[in-house]
Amino acid sequence: MRILLVEDYAPLRTSLTKGLREEGFAVDSAGDGEKALWHAGGASYDVIVLDLMLPKVDGWTVLRRLREGGCEDPVLILTARDAVEDRVEGLNRGADDYLVKPFAFEELLARLRALVRRKYARKDPVLCVGDLRIDTAAKSVTRGDESIELTAREYALLELLAMRAGSVVSRADVWSSLYEFHDEATSNVVDVYIGYLRRKLDGPGRAPLIHTRRGQGYVLEEQA
Repeated sequence: MRILLVEDYAPLRTSLTKGLREEGFAVDSAGDGEKALWHAGGASYDVIVLDLMLPKVDGWTVLRRLREGGCEDPVLILTARDAVEDRVEGLNRGADDYLVKPFAFEELLARLRALVRRKYARKDPVLCVGDLRIDTAAKSVTRGDESIELTAREYALLELLAMRAGSVVSRADVWSSLYEFHDEATSNVVDVYIGYLRRKLDGPGRAPLIHTRRGQGYVLEEQA
């Protein structure tokens, strides 16, 4: 899943970016509101994490411009402003969640995952497709009785397909969800990771779950 992290304090921005990437998120970051608007204008994000006290363009203005411009990406405000009126104002202005600094990284992760589930209309943290079970809280994957070990990027790809199970996910959607702005696109990188997943999920006597729709993309579903 792809995150836009907007935080002007460089040490915190660096540590959060590192931690989120280790959790399998693709992260674009911005240190001011102007750059945040530039990023948001050129890509769709699963969640935007937004500080309020930003240089150039403050967080309140960033949020207003996003919503006025039709951006529906979930926004989590992450700020030191802890007054009740600030929380109320943030939510009333169109934010989806509000987390006060200092915070526990585990709580931030839980809130991000909840927002992603809400975006894809998934309430249960456990996603099931046939005998495939994906626990998005524990980040564990099993098929039948077998536990399947995945890299962070493999897991992120599988989770994306599972969130949209039964629907075709285009290569462009895969790229925009899993890769960061500075990543260099190559013609077959998505196909390569789909191949990795297929080798790990499918085995002797198992029906394939990831199917190619020629000219369209991929779909995760159990076929009769």
